[in-house]
Amino acid sequence: MIIRRLAWYWLLPVAVLAWELVTQSAQATYFPPPSRIVVRLHEMWFSGPLSRVFLTDEALADLVPSLARLLAGWAMAAAAGVAIGLLLGRSRWLSALADPLIHFGRSVPPSTLLPVFLLLFKIGTPMQLASIVYGVVWPVLINSADGARFVDKQYVETGTVFRLSRVQRVFRIILPAAAPKIFAGLRLSVSLALIMMVVSELIGSSEGIGHRMLEAQSEFDIPAMWAGIVLLGILGILLNALFIGVERALLGWHRASRTGAR
Repeated sequence: MIIRRLAWYWLLPVAVLAWELVTQSAQATYFPPPSRIVVRLHEMWFSGPLSRVFLTDEALADLVPSLARLLAGWAMAAAAGVAIGLLLGRSRWLSALADPLIHFGRSVPPSTLLPVFLLLFKIGTPMQLASIVYGVVWPVLINSADGARFVDKQYVETGTVFRLSRVQRVFRIILPAAAPKIFAGLRLSVSLALIMMVVSELIGSSEGIGHRMLEAQSEFDIPAMWAGIVLLGILGILLNALFIGVERALLGWHRASRTGAR
C-alpha cells in the first residue's frame, strides 16, 4: 500500500517534467512550458512584499474577491440545501410535490441561466453569488433529502419515547444520522462552486480570476491564461484537502462506529 502511494506521488513530477520537455522542443505558442507558467504565476500574484504574504496588488484585486464570492455562495447554498433537503426528506407528500421541480431545476445547466441572473441582478457580486448558489445547491439538497429520508426508524422511535420536541429530533437524531450523506453532497459542491465562480466571472465582471484569464486571452498573454488555470487547480486541491480534514474531524464518530460494527 505504501509503495503504491509513493508511486502516485512520483507521477505528478514525472508528468510535469514530460510536459516541460515536450513543450520546450515543440515551441507551441498555445502550450507554454510549465517553467514559463510558474514564472508568470509568480509575477502576477505572488511577488509582493513579505508584509502582505507575498501577495501582489493583482492578487488582492483578483484572488480575494473570487475567494470571498466562492465561500459566500457555497455557504448560502449549503445552508439552503441542507435545510430544504431535511424538510423534503422527512415529508413524503412535500417530497412528492417538489421532486419534479427539483429534477427539472438540476437538469438545467447553471451557465444557461447567466443571462437571466444578469437581468435580475445586473452586473456585479449579486449576479455572481446567484450563479454560484444555483449551481451548488442541488447536490447538497438531494443528498440531504436522501440522508433524512432513510434515517433508521428505531432512532426516531427512541426520540419519541424520550419525548423530544421536533426541533430536538432534527438536531439530535435526524441531522447526525444524515450527516454522512450531507457531507458527500457538500464535498461535491466545493468543486462546483469553484467552477461556477470562474464561469460567473467570465461574463460582466471587472475583477476575479475568471476576468483575469479572459483579459489574458484577449491580450494573447498565453502564459498568464495558463497561470490562471494552474491557480484554479491548486485552489481546488487545497479546498478539497481542507474539506476532507473538516469532514474527518466532524464525522470521526461515524467512522469509529462503522469500524466497531465490523
